[in-house]
Parts: sequence; C-alpha cells; structure tokens
Amino acid sequence: MGSLRVTDLGKDFPSGSVLDGVSFTLEAGASLAVIGPSGCGKSTLLSLLSGLTKASRGSVELPETCRTAFILQDYGLFPWKTVYDNLVLPLQLKGTGRRETQVAARAMLEEMGLCGLERRFPAQLSGGQRQRVAIGRALIARPDLLLMDEPFAALDAIARERLQELLLALWKRRAMSFVLVTHNVSEAVFLGRYIMVLRGRPARPALWLDNPCFGSDSARSGAAGAAIAERVRRVLDKGSSSEAGQ
Repeated sequence: MGSLRVTDLGKDFPSGSVLDGVSFTLEAGASLAVIGPSGCGKSTLLSLLSGLTKASRGSVELPETCRTAFILQDYGLFPWKTVYDNLVLPLQLKGTGRRETQVAARAMLEEMGLCGLERRFPAQLSGGQRQRVAIGRALIARPDLLLMDEPFAALDAIARERLQELLLALWKRRAMSFVLVTHNVSEAVFLGRYIMVLRGRPARPALWLDNPCFGSDSARSGAAGAAIAERVRRVLDKGSSSEAGQ
C-alpha cells in the first residue's frame, strides 16, 4: 500500500461542523493513534477515511488497490452467526471458494487463539474472545489499512493489554497500516507510531507526535514513554479547560 494522504479534511452536520482542517500523511506500514475528548469527531474521522461518510471539504487519498477493513467499538459481530461464520463473512462476500475459505479460516482461528470455539455464538464468548473474532474477521481478507474505533475500550486491563500485544504482533507479521481511535493515553503511546490529538469545536489537530516508544517496553514503563504520555495529557487538559469556558 502507498501512503494515506489526508488534506484539509472537514465534515459538517446540520448541527454544526465536527471536523475541520485535518491534514496528515501516514506512510505504508505505519500506525497512527488518534486521541481526543468524547464527541470531538474521532469516529467521524474513521468513517471519512473508510469512505463510509462523505467529506464536506478536503480529501482522503489512497491507492486504488488499497484494501481497507474496519473494527467497530461494539465488535460488530452478528449474534445469530457462529464464530466461524462471522470470521469468514468477508471471504463469502468476495465470492471466495469454499476450500480456500476453509483454509483461511483454520489459519485465522489458530492465529487468533480461537481453535475449538468456531461453533460457539458471540453470546457464549468472553469480551476478549469476541474482540479476537472481530480482529480476525477484519484481517482474514488481508487488508492494507485497518481502521479501529476504540476496539479495546470495553475490556478489563489485563485483556486489553494482551490484545494490544496481539495487535502489535499481527502488525509486524502483516506489514499493514492501521489507524486507532482511543481515549486511553497509554494505549496511544504503545500502539501509535504517530499520535494525533484532536481538540476544539470543530476539532482540529492540536498535536502530531513522532513516537519513538511505539511498541516498546518503554512505552509502558520507561521514562521516555511517560514523558510522551504527559505531553499528550497536557494538550488534552488544555483543550478541556479552554472548551469548558466556551
């Protein structure tokens, strides 16, 4: 995949403008963590990047051959479908042959640590297992760009950390790009090669960081990671204080 290029992106709704002046470039194989206050337009940005929502102004440029996948905050699994059927849905929609689908499903079940659960339904799984199914379904068609809307927000701290590490391992193996929306500063520092803070009404980029701690132990426990997290928090807190007086 080539670079993702976003230029002067903005989105208006009848109630007002949500995003304005969003510009950045994400090179192939890189990750971006987007963080900001609730309701500032982070999810709207993902919808614009995916093409599900039309921009009011500006542009999103991706190579024509770029394959994109989206992981929703609530997993987006069909409750009446088994783990297997949820997992292979993208391949079925593409018209992939049965044999090829079965081979891909077996490999993904193993990669996601879901072997033995393929006949269960989402209600019979833990939150972490449901999220693994959602990640596997997104990855089974081998996307070049993965978009994630707070995928680990509903999980406990231990499950969240394990899935963060799983995502990082998958990224290393597949050399894909991903954009992650999160409210969690520590998660942004661990998973974002770049970090963008959105702030204001309408939201605009208030900070863009090249994060040298991405994917490392120092992101969670080192002084360098703590310094980056503190810088992000200062920008977020400044935005909260200024917006409270509007």
